[in-house]
Amino acid sequence: MTKEERLQLLKDVSEVNGISGHEVEVSRLIQKYLKDDVDKFEFDNLGSTLAYLNGEEDQPTVLFTAHMDEIGFLVSRIEENGYLRLQPVGGWWGHVVPAHEFIVKTRSGKEYLGVTGAQPPHGMPASERNKVMELKDMYLDLGVYSKAEVEALGVRVGDTITPKQSFSVLNNGKALLGKAWDDRVCVAVGIEVTKNLRKRGHKVNFVFAGTVQEEVGLRGAGTTAYKVKPDIAFATDVTMSYDLPGSPNNDTKLGNGVALSIMDSSVIAHRGLFDYVEDIAKANNIKYTYDMLTAGGTDSGSIHKTYDGIVNMTVSLPCRYFHSHVSIIDYDDYVQLVDLMTEVVISLDKEKLAAIKATKYE
Repeated sequence: MTKEERLQLLKDVSEVNGISGHEVEVSRLIQKYLKDDVDKFEFDNLGSTLAYLNGEEDQPTVLFTAHMDEIGFLVSRIEENGYLRLQPVGGWWGHVVPAHEFIVKTRSGKEYLGVTGAQPPHGMPASERNKVMELKDMYLDLGVYSKAEVEALGVRVGDTITPKQSFSVLNNGKALLGKAWDDRVCVAVGIEVTKNLRKRGHKVNFVFAGTVQEEVGLRGAGTTAYKVKPDIAFATDVTMSYDLPGSPNNDTKLGNGVALSIMDSSVIAHRGLFDYVEDIAKANNIKYTYDMLTAGGTDSGSIHKTYDGIVNMTVSLPCRYFHSHVSIIDYDDYVQLVDLMTEVVISLDKEKLAAIKATKYE
C-alpha cells in the first residue's frame, strides 16, 4: 500500500464503531478491504471474522488475530430528567470519562451525539474536586430534558455508547491520533499482511481473524482458535508506551519499533516461536523491543490453552493513552509490524514448525 492508502485504512478502522459484543461494522470493513484477496470468509458463532488464504497441501495452519472490539458503554438506565446512566463495557478509568463526546446508537441504527457530564468546580468542596468520580455516578447528556424525549428518539436500555473521535496525523507526521487503536491498529495490520501474502505467495494455510469481545474476557479468541485449530498462532495488540513523564525507563515506546511480548498476565510466549520471530526481525532489519506487561492480557491468553496447547505468542505496538477515548501510535512502528508479520508468515513451513517445537520439547 502507498502511505496515502495506509492512512485511509487506519482512519477507517479507527473511526468505525464497535464496542464489545457489537463488532459487526468492523467485520464489514474487513470484508470490504479483503473481498478480492482471500479464498473465503467464515464466522464463528460469537461473530469473529475469519479470512482464509489457502496454502500448500500438508503445510501447517497459521492463525493471526487482532480483536475488533473497543471499550465503551451501554445505556443502563434512563433518568426521568433525560440523562443516561452508563454500564461500562471493558476497562475504563474514571478520570478519562467526563466531558467527552460519545455516540448513542439505537437498535434501529439511529445515532445521537451526547456528552458525559462534568460539574463545574465553582463551589465544589475540595473533597469532591480531588477525587475520581465513580463510573456508577456518571451520566450521558443528550441535550434533552425528559425521559419522554429520550424515548421519542428511540433510545432504550442496552443501546451502545461509543467514544466519538476523529483520526488525525499529528505534528511530526508520524504520530497518529485516533480512537480504538486498541486494537484496530492491528486489524489494519492483519488486512495489510493478508494482502501481502496474496501478492507474494506463501506455503502455510493462513487465517486472519478479527476477534470479538477481547476487552471483556478474551472470548472470541477462544472460539476462533477452537474453530481454526491452528498449528501456530499470533495475537497482535497494543502495549504500553514508556515515553510519558514519570514512565519507567523501558525501551518500548513510540518510534522504537515492534514489541515482542515475552509474557503478560495471561500468557508466556512459546520460547521457540519467540526466538524464531526475533531472528526474522534481525534478518530483515526490523526494529523491535521486548515487552513484559504485568497487568492485562491479549487474545493469546485464550488461544494458547486451546485443545492440547497452541504454539503461540503476542506481538504488539507501543501506544499512548489506550483505554481512553483517544490514543496515539507511530506510523513507522505500524509499518514495521506489517513487514515483520509478512516475513514471518512467508518464511514458515512444516520443517520450520518442527524446528520451533523441538526447541521446547526435545
